[in-house]
Amino acid sequence: MSIYTFNLPDIGEGIAEAEIVAWHVKVGDRVEEDDQIADMMTDKATVEMEAPVSGTIVAVAGEEGDIIAIGSMLVQIEAEGDGSAAEAGRSESDAVAESGAMTPLQTTENKQETEPEVEAPAPAPEVDKTVTEPPKSDVMAAENAPSKKVLATPAVRKRAADLGVDLSLVKAQGEHIRHSDLDAYLSYGSGQGYRPAGASQKRDDEQIKVIGMRRKIAQNMAESKRHIPHFSYVDEIDMTTLEDMRADLNANRGERPKLTMLPLMIVAICKSLPQFPMLNATYDDEAGLVTRHGAVHLGMATQTDQGLMVPVIRDAQDKNIWQLAAEIGRLSAAARDGSAKADELSGSTLTLTSLGPLGGIATTPVIQRPQVAIIGPNKIVERPMIIDGEIQARKLMNLSISCDHRVVDGYDAASYVQALKHLLETPVLLFAE
Repeated sequence: MSIYTFNLPDIGEGIAEAEIVAWHVKVGDRVEEDDQIADMMTDKATVEMEAPVSGTIVAVAGEEGDIIAIGSMLVQIEAEGDGSAAEAGRSESDAVAESGAMTPLQTTENKQETEPEVEAPAPAPEVDKTVTEPPKSDVMAAENAPSKKVLATPAVRKRAADLGVDLSLVKAQGEHIRHSDLDAYLSYGSGQGYRPAGASQKRDDEQIKVIGMRRKIAQNMAESKRHIPHFSYVDEIDMTTLEDMRADLNANRGERPKLTMLPLMIVAICKSLPQFPMLNATYDDEAGLVTRHGAVHLGMATQTDQGLMVPVIRDAQDKNIWQLAAEIGRLSAAARDGSAKADELSGSTLTLTSLGPLGGIATTPVIQRPQVAIIGPNKIVERPMIIDGEIQARKLMNLSISCDHRVVDGYDAASYVQALKHLLETPVLLFAE
């Protein structure tokens, strides 16, 4: 037997350190060669580290969330054999060459930090634990009380049975017991006084370490808010004609991907940007230099199990609506399953963020530094609108934009949104030269 020291290999150009985001082994575990031992995150990607030899883990570098330097010890393994194939302190380049330890992280399922199981506090005798478990006093009263005819609808009877409530104990406000009477009975706690709001929801405090993707998001958002003087602007857009056109396009799409509102929104963004070059820009505040980009590399904020990721649609201005729909689908799936490459998650010049049907009335999205603007369409709702003196039902959407006030003036932001509004409300212009 000999001790094999596996040093963290060089996992990317210019990378000096990496964060331990998940351990798959602990001291004392036996591993086989090529078994997964840890997931390491850099600024560019998350990679899986694999055991270069078979043996028993005798030491690990630290806990999840710790940062270790390239070339420093990751694990030590008591290797099998005479030691000729596993000399202690081998260089990381030898280890990588032999084990192929670095592989892109393909999936993030089942790799999140497990939250500790929380035991619910014991219920006080006078308080209902949950509405599905009646107080003991109710049960005893139900057993001892004389039965009487109770008038209630079948729906109320079924609900009471599901809750374990004896309807003979419920006071009716009228001739029949109604749902409101049952609600009052449950809320009042069977005559024992009103139970505390959310009593059945109380749980112990828990602490969750901020690591991995969540730590990166926290750092990036803090840097953006610290350095960028944000301002936001919101306007209302009538999407009725655009939505009708989208329905027609989908009805005749054939084998092409189904269109959401986003590809059409992206076309409008790209068509209007040439008149407002200050918005498709990045700001190097250390050098005092603003770069106005000719191409639109559009970041698309995507919610994943690990947090918000922003894959990039390259040269969005050169793609038609069907190509954009396909690229949105591909990049979203790659972000969610962890297969997105580093260059697909960097280099955006402007970001589009949408919460879909959860989009709310208005948003004030945080700019992705070093960009200078982020656009946030909100949900489309049908509301009455007066047109030519008549009330009509129209599909309306609020559009939000946040800008860096060091680079973009309020007048520029408002003018840009008005240009977007004109294109979206007259969607035939999206396809005109």
